[in-house]
Amino acid sequence: MIRTVEPQPPASAPVLAAYSYCEAVTGQQARNFAYGIRLLPAPKRRAMSALYAFSRRVDDIGDGPLANDVKVTRLEDTRALLTRIRDGAVDEDDTDPVAVALAHAAAHFPIPLGGLDELIDGVQMDVRGETYETWDDLKVYCRCVAGAIGRLSLGVFGTERGARGAERAPEYADTLGLALQLTNILRDVREDAEGGRTYLPADDLAKFGCSAGFDGPTSPEGSDFAGLVHFEVRRARALFAEGYRLLPLLDRRSGACVAAMAGIYRRLLDRIERDPGAVLRGRVSLPGREKAYVAVRGLSGLDTRHVTRRTVRRRA
Repeated sequence: MIRTVEPQPPASAPVLAAYSYCEAVTGQQARNFAYGIRLLPAPKRRAMSALYAFSRRVDDIGDGPLANDVKVTRLEDTRALLTRIRDGAVDEDDTDPVAVALAHAAAHFPIPLGGLDELIDGVQMDVRGETYETWDDLKVYCRCVAGAIGRLSLGVFGTERGARGAERAPEYADTLGLALQLTNILRDVREDAEGGRTYLPADDLAKFGCSAGFDGPTSPEGSDFAGLVHFEVRRARALFAEGYRLLPLLDRRSGACVAAMAGIYRRLLDRIERDPGAVLRGRVSLPGREKAYVAVRGLSGLDTRHVTRRTVRRRA
């Protein structure tokens, strides 16, 4: 069980500088993520930025233009750095600010750093060009690249003392990560296809006549692309419904952070459901004002109260 995190002593100037670097990376490269973590108190916000910056480094290796053998080497170098962080071998004056920040965060929060090993495993799957026959196959990948991030984040958030069902918090965090990743996969289906990657399960593609892939602004001739999208949307909604059971187990600001990040993706899912073809024509996104509304809604606790009422009705 993840317990509520105790107050921390002030960080040193080198550590604060390292955190500032990670927060800058997060603000510039993770717009959706950044909306959520703004709602956290400073120590948790910094720790989440350190997690994001390290994760971003791993993702950038996998998505970058390097040859695959070079990517494999870089990923193993990153895994070695993670081992140094885990072993407490990174000093405050280290020249790598991401390592300094993550080492400090891991020393003050019960972050399960093995989740970052899982992330590296998932990106290695990308480098190998793996495809997925079934949803069960795809879930393995999603748990590596997104479910693990949910569990890592829970190490920062902690759970409320006495929260009923808190022992299931890691499971809910993992499931919420799957929901976000499946939404990402739907949003990026054409972009991924142009990069030579297919994530949606081959079984699902065949069922809806979409095995030819998505290399243009229109769906394959004779396919039921809308049916495929609506099928995956229903799957994602079921994952969101289960993952949202995490919210009542968190303190108010951590719950607001999760509700904001997940709420943005749920609204993306709504847009995709209304116009499935939009994901083939361009990148579906939300305007800033809508993201801000979702953040305010999360801070108000509306989503948490809704989940709590639904859970109480189930128990009644």
